[in-house]
Amino acid sequence: MSRLSAVGSLRALLFSMLAVLAAQPAQGQYFGRQKVQYEDFDWQVLRTDHFSIYHYPGTETITRDAARMAERWYERLSYAFQHEFDEKPLIFYADHPDFQQTNVISSALTEGTGGVTEGLKNRVIMPWTGVYEDNDHVLGHELVHVFQYDVAQTGPTGLQGLGALPLFLIEGMAEYLSLGRIDANTAMWLRDAALRGELPTIQQLGRDPRFFPYRYGQALWAYIAGRWGDRAVTELFRFATRAGWETALERVLGVTSEQISQQWIESIRTAYLPAIQGRQRPEDAGTPLLVSDELGAMHLAPAVSPDGRFVAYFGRRDLFTVDLYLADAVTGRVIRELASPQNSPHYDALSFIQSSGAWSPDSRQFAYVTFEQGDNRIEIVDVERGRVVRKLAPEGVGAISSPTWSPDGRTLAFSGMRNGLGDLFLMDIETGEVRQLTDDRYSNLHPDFSPDGSKLVYSTDEGPDTDFETLVFGHQRLAIIDVQTGQRELLEAFPGVKHINPQYSPDGRSLYFIANPEGFSDIFRMDLQTGELYQITRVATGVSGVTDMSPALSVADRTGRMLFSVFINAGQHIYGLEPARTVGTPVDRSIANPHSVAAVLPPVQAVGTGLVAEYLADPLRGLPPVEVALAWEVRPYSPSISLDYIGAPSLGVGVSSFGTGLVGGVSAFFSDMLGDHQLGVAIQAQGELKDIGGIAQYINARNRWNWGVVAGHIPYLTGFWQQQIDPTTGDRLLQQFRRRIYVDQVGLLARYPFSMTRRFEVSGGYTRYGFETEIWSVLFNSVGQQISDVVRERGPSPDPLHFFEVSGAFVGDNSYFGFTSPISGERFRVSVSPTFGSLDYTTVVADYRRYFFKRPVSLAMRGIHLGRYGADSDGITDDNLRVLNELFLGFETLVRGYSSDSFEVNECHPTDTDPCPEYGRLFGSRIAVANFELRIPLLGTSELGLIEFPYAPLELAPFFDAGVAWSSGEEPTFGWARRTPERVPVFSTGISARVNLLGFMVLETYYAYPFQRPDQGWHFGFVISPGW
Repeated sequence: MSRLSAVGSLRALLFSMLAVLAAQPAQGQYFGRQKVQYEDFDWQVLRTDHFSIYHYPGTETITRDAARMAERWYERLSYAFQHEFDEKPLIFYADHPDFQQTNVISSALTEGTGGVTEGLKNRVIMPWTGVYEDNDHVLGHELVHVFQYDVAQTGPTGLQGLGALPLFLIEGMAEYLSLGRIDANTAMWLRDAALRGELPTIQQLGRDPRFFPYRYGQALWAYIAGRWGDRAVTELFRFATRAGWETALERVLGVTSEQISQQWIESIRTAYLPAIQGRQRPEDAGTPLLVSDELGAMHLAPAVSPDGRFVAYFGRRDLFTVDLYLADAVTGRVIRELASPQNSPHYDALSFIQSSGAWSPDSRQFAYVTFEQGDNRIEIVDVERGRVVRKLAPEGVGAISSPTWSPDGRTLAFSGMRNGLGDLFLMDIETGEVRQLTDDRYSNLHPDFSPDGSKLVYSTDEGPDTDFETLVFGHQRLAIIDVQTGQRELLEAFPGVKHINPQYSPDGRSLYFIANPEGFSDIFRMDLQTGELYQITRVATGVSGVTDMSPALSVADRTGRMLFSVFINAGQHIYGLEPARTVGTPVDRSIANPHSVAAVLPPVQAVGTGLVAEYLADPLRGLPPVEVALAWEVRPYSPSISLDYIGAPSLGVGVSSFGTGLVGGVSAFFSDMLGDHQLGVAIQAQGELKDIGGIAQYINARNRWNWGVVAGHIPYLTGFWQQQIDPTTGDRLLQQFRRRIYVDQVGLLARYPFSMTRRFEVSGGYTRYGFETEIWSVLFNSVGQQISDVVRERGPSPDPLHFFEVSGAFVGDNSYFGFTSPISGERFRVSVSPTFGSLDYTTVVADYRRYFFKRPVSLAMRGIHLGRYGADSDGITDDNLRVLNELFLGFETLVRGYSSDSFEVNECHPTDTDPCPEYGRLFGSRIAVANFELRIPLLGTSELGLIEFPYAPLELAPFFDAGVAWSSGEEPTFGWARRTPERVPVFSTGISARVNLLGFMVLETYYAYPFQRPDQGWHFGFVISPGW
């Protein structure tokens, strides 16, 4: 081979490589949801002895209270763990809508997330709830995680040891150390499982998603602490991070997991089964209305219409979203869907955990709470037409829950949050005017109008048991407030237990409410004239929503019909009672016992009081005085980035006759404390110093407009060997050809999210492709001895290429992923990207995907057009070199059955212009593709799978694919033809099987019949990729 021909061949190779680089779209943000920074927070930092507390103006009162709580928790937990640290960051948001905008955590945060602790910087991120007792619990829970991270990081296995522990151990420990053994809510979960005979073993907790790790994990730790003492909890944790959970049980406790499982299950039965004797089976609590045999079914926050005909409730009829439904209040027949975030792109989610909705007095309209534009909003829907007729945005109120409609139809009252504190508000529906009824640090929940509209009854922790100086918080009790004067009256019901979700009777003489005086959440009635109490339900599990503070009771304003949700089979089911059955039986206040067996986690007889119970009972231990907290300094937040993590580095050195080469790479990620400023850097090396390259990207996500800068210098090195033998002397000339492409780029990018599911993207940049050719030569004699020095010389190289590109895209994605592919919702992307410089062309992408889910199967459809248009859309330069590869239909992710490695020579029927038109028609500068699949989850979970086998979820998908490719001046011939050299559309059908391997990757194998390859027939293919 002559030198010139070698250079020419390598030149073609270089341009082929360049074409591959230029043709690949950036997939990282092709689809996907995004965080939205609706608000610009002016952050400040308050420093205590052990914490840096990040907050923003307006929340000073609750922040200093929380700082004192945090120091108290530090004292408690440092004693429990026998471990100390210097300073950790706490990041507080005024309410949950603000919290959902955080950049500290990249993933979406739902209403059910009360707080997060991340391990990179060991940060706690949490919102205020409007209830100090809840705030204190969540803060304690998250600080347990801080200690867990810190203890693990100082151990021999580091965070890897912590990451290997099962979730029930981590979260259950946080619940136990922050709540203790007295927890009526967790006890309800255990009673439910005991009634069903489905109490889990420890092995099941580690692998079976049916068992909620928070509740069962807490119960298991309470059992261990009750038998071996609280010190065993942290000792067991430390040992487990080093040697694993099973080994730790045997070494620390001297028992196997099988033995402790049997003993734990028996202790639950012994404690609770006698306690529920004489109580109603949950299924007998009333007339079944909205019930299901499904594990974990959700029928939440029932709201019965004033005329008693309808009920609005939140439910999950598929696996992914909780929607608002309208049903017949007598038969339970679902009439229609009233609201769904999947079908309403203007808001992100519905509020359903701590909030119910409200009916208008005429039973024609229904008000509910949404998450929209960074706050809670109230929408009012016409229930007959299913159309939204009004949207309300109470000014200055960030979070809203439990609206209630006044009898005259003019006013909505609701529980709202302002500056981190929860209060009661009134809003004029016509004018939008908002009036704050309460203004204090007490909780103010679940308001309900009296029949004459003059008063509101609500749930509050106000009273002598709450002391904000010692930060002690009483249980929720009932109160009545005059809406004109603001005068409040605290009602006496059961001492020392919760009272929530009060409802007026139609005549206004009685109150219905949920309380747990004996450890069971039941419905009671209070006669407002006599103060006498009556018990209406005696359920073996409990009347409950998602949490122990969630609304679960509703009474029709005019008819008195009562609807409520009962906890059954780890879920909520709605039952009804006619007015005649809501009178109840008299009950004495003395039955109240916060420490009753039904509220205490087994074992019934614990070994001693325990350090957890001791510190929970001592509010002053570790609590800084108020005057100390007032002296803590507050400074403006000044962002500075620091290292989050370094990717696993790689390094190698190679030595040969042509010198020494270096191969390796490393990446690092940096951010500021709030995640608003993010910097990623990657460096790679191959060959010589000139082959060292890198890329850096900075993203500023502080505001609604996210923007960034990217710059990089990336060398791509290729080469080959050539030798020539002198026929006279036998000397051998060995040459190494090294060809480099230097890709230098700089770009700007920006993104404007309209919501979590819709965004606009724009970018622009410059890229230079430089080329270099080197030829290294050395001469050997006929016996292999080197007889010359290595000669290094430059060879001819192509001229540099220059590209300037701008791009704009509109992207939407509200889809939900199954185990191996999306199965519900829709995705779309429309983009236009002009490129000019060495080539002038415009790339157009139109991609739409829709997934129709009917459990357990999903019908998936996709349509794509990807094309280059303009003068140089064919990708060929003026000197007839192809710089851009043609687009190819035969990728397995587009049209299956036409992959390049499956074609054989005997399939080709050459023409004058194409040696294999059957293969050539798959290429072009423009392609259009359509796909259809029926996705069937053969193996999966009980919720998504025909066969329950969650360890390797398997999806079967019969499919039909179609596509066509063409170029400028080479238009397709539309029509059906199987044997033709024409550029016709191609089709295939078959069946695909996708398996998820432990969440690491999705493998797809398919058996396809390509109609336009009649000589090929059915054949198998394989690809590593999730479904489209």
